[in-house]
Amino acid sequence: MSSTPSERRRRLRLPRRMFSQVLLMQLAIAAGVAVLATGLFLAPLGEQLDDQAMRRALAIAQTTAQQSRIADDLRTTAASPDGPVQREAERIREATGAEYVVVLDRRGVRWSHTDPRRIGGHVSTDPGEALAGHEVMEIDDGTLGRSARGKVPLRDDDGRIVGAVSVGIAYDSVRARLIHAIPGLFAYAGGALAVGALAAWLISRRVQRQTRDLAFSDIAALLAEREAMLHGIREGVVALDRAGRLRLLNDEARRLLGLGDEAVGRYPDEALGPGRTADILSGRADGADLLTVRGQRVLVANRMPTDDGGAVATFRDRTELDRLGRELDSTRGLIDALRAQDHEHANRMHTLLGLLELEMYDEAVEFVAEVVGAHRATAEQVTERVRDPLLAALLVGKATVAAERGVALGVSDRTWLPDRLIDPGGPVTVLGNLVDNALDAVAGTPHARVEAELRAEGRTAVLVVRDTGPGVPPEQREMVFTEGWSTKEPPAHRERGIGLSLVRTLAERQGGSATVGEAPGGGAEFTVVLPEALDAAGPEPALTGAAAVPGPGEEESR
Repeated sequence: MSSTPSERRRRLRLPRRMFSQVLLMQLAIAAGVAVLATGLFLAPLGEQLDDQAMRRALAIAQTTAQQSRIADDLRTTAASPDGPVQREAERIREATGAEYVVVLDRRGVRWSHTDPRRIGGHVSTDPGEALAGHEVMEIDDGTLGRSARGKVPLRDDDGRIVGAVSVGIAYDSVRARLIHAIPGLFAYAGGALAVGALAAWLISRRVQRQTRDLAFSDIAALLAEREAMLHGIREGVVALDRAGRLRLLNDEARRLLGLGDEAVGRYPDEALGPGRTADILSGRADGADLLTVRGQRVLVANRMPTDDGGAVATFRDRTELDRLGRELDSTRGLIDALRAQDHEHANRMHTLLGLLELEMYDEAVEFVAEVVGAHRATAEQVTERVRDPLLAALLVGKATVAAERGVALGVSDRTWLPDRLIDPGGPVTVLGNLVDNALDAVAGTPHARVEAELRAEGRTAVLVVRDTGPGVPPEQREMVFTEGWSTKEPPAHRERGIGLSLVRTLAERQGGSATVGEAPGGGAEFTVVLPEALDAAGPEPALTGAAAVPGPGEEESR
């Protein structure tokens, strides 16, 4: 049967706040410990007080029995309320505070008693053990009520047992001592409970500040939501503790950075190796949307410190975006080249039309043959020395873009690269980035020229690109390979400072190198060495002169 709303309201419910729950639990624990400690102390206290009372009674009885005069009076006098045994027993009772001191003979007849009328009568309890020579301690009921008793044999000077001494301590006094001890014990327990309550309150306040006064259910929900969010988002999240060690990596961070479970608890330099990514995680590189390269991935990183002294870093994969940006640049370059060719083609068509209208047919045929032959010579000169179709096509396309920008793109006379590349994708990326950077460097300068040199040294591919630009100062020749470093303004669709970093990353992944120096005659010379990039070497054909791709105006001057 369901309860009514009023009954539900009357039910005792725990508070939702963590502070209140922790405080109540700690108070309950402190109170339970105090009650348990008090009970454990009181449980043996009664037995201890009984034992003390019995031992005290036994001690008084032993002291009384040691007086030989009592044994002599027991043999030489009669039992009477005014006898010497009664007087001595009463003196000892009053001096020790005992309830009674009874001296009896071997027949069990009393010679002393607190109530003189009982002198001469038999004792109410069996004195057999004491008369047999044994000492007895017990709690028993007698004519004076319940008492703690001690009984010892009474001997004469010759050691013969002539009677016994029985001493009793009132049991009410033992109970009174126990009752008297309880308030003090409760006071100590209350004090301990108060200290425990204060400590519980202080601890609960600290927990409240650290947990921001959330309920246990809220914390559990936050943890569940955090796990779902961390493993569901498409950004890499890395948490670091106050010492700078990796504390948490979500699935995307492990994928982007190439890390596993062994990275947790290690410093970034140990887990990732020295580099810009480790600098960003450790806080040595500061800023927003920092670019870094990890493997073949271009990442955008942000780092934010946390209140506990640690930090949280996020990584976004923009490899595809950067690739699309480069493709957009290439597309724009091709569009510009096509626009230039269209403009040049229109001029040539006008020239050809004029020759035909003037009926200069031989000159028209010669003009067409010269134009077609020049373009065919350009492609043949490149493909003669660069046998890999992808690299040759790249150079021919770049030559058209260079011509539109007023730059002469040439191929060195030392160039010879057979069609034996194992994976042309890497060299294409390297050469494309180097040529693009060279074209940017020399654009707008007089007599601008870029020269590419591709050669095979055994199984090693060497790619060299020279330009006639301003060059790279010696102090910046390492910085140019750093992610995000650039002297040019970035375009709207992507960041600068990635191409050369990718070039060095690709080279070093194959065990090679990427360096920059000064070109003969001035300008920059970039050299990339890619070991094991070619299949086993074959015979190399002899080459004729240098293949120079004509620059602007060179075709017309032939």
